Amino acid sequence: MIGSLGFLLLRLSIGIMLIHHGYEKLDNIENFADAFVRPLHLPFPILLSYLAAASEIVGSWLLITGLGARLGALAILGTVSFGIYHAIMTSGFNIYLLELLVLYWGGSACVLLNGGGKFALDHLISLRLSHD
Repeated sequence: MIGSLGFLLLRLSIGIMLIHHGYEKLDNIENFADAFVRPLHLPFPILLSYLAAASEIVGSWLLITGLGARLGALAILGTVSFGIYHAIMTSGFNIYLLELLVLYWGGSACVLLNGGGKFALDHLISLRLSHD
């Protein structure tokens, strides 16, 4: 039970802190594309910027609620992986740029590998289905 409390705290910490990054991207999607996507020479920078924002917003809500926690963690893991790549390509191994990204990455990887715990809607749904 205490382990599930740990997963709840991890899910809430990641989701609550990361969700604003997604909404912030939507405020000025062109600016995000110019600063983070175009320097990597990726195709369709506006589309990828919207995908990054959506993965952070939807992924965060999935972590917060514990409904599809692993899917939310996977979405966040993918976007944060590109963020880590961007940070390294533009600034090298700058610990101050990487530390928060690596914490989001590690926490998301933990939820992806272990699930959301007993205090997640996923768990409650599976309990309900197993009793029917």
